[in-house]
Amino acid sequence: MATRAHILFDTAIGACALVWGPDGIVGAQLPEGGPEQAGARLARRFPGAMAAAEHDLPPVISEARARIRALMAGEAVDIADIPLDLAGLDPFALQVYAVTRAIPRGETLTYGTVAGRIGAPKEAARAVGQALGHNPIPILIPCHRVLAASGGTGGFSARGGIDTKFRILAIEQARTEADRAQGPGLFGDLPLAIQPR
Repeated sequence: MATRAHILFDTAIGACALVWGPDGIVGAQLPEGGPEQAGARLARRFPGAMAAAEHDLPPVISEARARIRALMAGEAVDIADIPLDLAGLDPFALQVYAVTRAIPRGETLTYGTVAGRIGAPKEAARAVGQALGHNPIPILIPCHRVLAASGGTGGFSARGGIDTKFRILAIEQARTEADRAQGPGLFGDLPLAIQPR
C-alpha cells in the first residue's frame, strides 16, 4: 500500500482532517472532540497514515484545506473539483457520491432523489443512506446535503450526529428541494454557533 499522510486543521466548527495518498484525497474527518480524540479516530480509520508537516503539504491539500475552512466560515466556495481517490469503492456508492458531490452549497436533495438520479427506484433511498453513512470523505462528498423525504435530516455518522449536520446546513443557509423558491432557507434561522470548540 502506498504511503498516506494526514493533517489536522482548525475550522469554524472545530478540528477537521484530510488524509491523502499519491492519487488524491482518500479521507476526511469532521470535528472529533479535541486533538487527541481526532488523532485516535484517524489512526483507527487510516492506520499507517503519517502526520504531515506544514512545509510538506502538496498544493492540492493546502487548497482543499483553505476551501473547507472558507466553507465552514460561511463563504460561498465550490469544493466539487477537489481531486479525490475513490479507488476500490463499491460501484453503487461511487454513483451516489458523484450525485452528492454535484449538490451545490445551500441546496439539498432527498435520499429518494439521489436514488432517482442514479437510475435506481425511490425504494433504493435506504441503500443511498447506507452508502452515505460510509462516506469516507465528508464535506468534500457533502453527505450533509442529503435529507429524508419529509425534510428531516435523516442520519449522520459524524461525531455530534444530527447536531453537526444541522450546524453545517445552517452555515450553508441550506434549502430543501420543496423550499428553494421560498425564503432564506430551512436552516437559515437556526443559531449558527460556529465558534471553534
